[in-house]
Amino acid sequence: MKYGIDIGHNCSPDIGAKGIRQEDGMTMEVGTKVIFKLKALGHQVVECKPSRASSVGNSLQQRCYIANTNNVDVMVSIHFNSFNKQANGAEVFAISDTGRSIAKRILDNIVKLGYFNRGVKEGSHLYVVRNANAPTVLVECCFCDSKPDMDRYDAEALATAIVKGLTGQVSPTPDFDEKTTILEVQQALNRLKIRDDNGKPVVEDGSVDNETNAAIKNFQKIVGITETGIAGPTTWLAIKQILAKPILRPNHAAGTTVKYLQYRLGIEADGIYGAGTEAAVEKFQKQNGLTADGNVGPMTWAKLIG
Repeated sequence: MKYGIDIGHNCSPDIGAKGIRQEDGMTMEVGTKVIFKLKALGHQVVECKPSRASSVGNSLQQRCYIANTNNVDVMVSIHFNSFNKQANGAEVFAISDTGRSIAKRILDNIVKLGYFNRGVKEGSHLYVVRNANAPTVLVECCFCDSKPDMDRYDAEALATAIVKGLTGQVSPTPDFDEKTTILEVQQALNRLKIRDDNGKPVVEDGSVDNETNAAIKNFQKIVGITETGIAGPTTWLAIKQILAKPILRPNHAAGTTVKYLQYRLGIEADGIYGAGTEAAVEKFQKQNGLTADGNVGPMTWAKLIG
């Protein structure tokens, strides 16, 4: 099967909801894991999230264009709800009979995780569901402003539920693309400007050596991962999230990618995009001839990691 996976939002000005957690961060976490799992099961995956857009409408148009031109068999758009801090649970939108069948299987598996079942719903008002050629489902995994839902939130479990709903299978590699080689890890570390204990870039030769292990350990320390020196599933996922260059904004982002950003800016890496981080971003932008707006978008990421 060829799946189109649309990681919701994450493309300014198309930004996600803000609640106890930020939707953009969770759709990236869950979506990345879904992609890994589908590939591990031998399926083709087309990533439908655009890298940039001129408007929200343009972002949605590009997502459908990518899916349609690649002739995907099924398209899945991953999102999180937000409403009044009281609403909770999961719901999936679809239009066609095939889409509704897929939606029910996905929802049944998410509900098994303990989320309230809000049902399979009519999705004709949703641009992506309406305009993708393939059977399409839009998954609202749960509510990012609901404490019960956020207490239950587990990206790994949600991704497993979505993939099981799509394929009927559980990935034998639940969190990691086994085709990732040590060479890819070395290339990523150098791109992220992570050095070994001697402050040097790692040699990109595909071999596991002390210098590479030290650089991996340094990266893990920076982003708050257990320092094993081994590029396991959690480490590689963190690397992928940073390389995806998500839009980061003051008081609207937190977590692993923010810690990396703070490391690069030379400030305390607490993972919270507050006033101090905003000021450091503006300073970096001025130094690099960019508009000093305090938002980390494509141009700022280009200066940071190319």
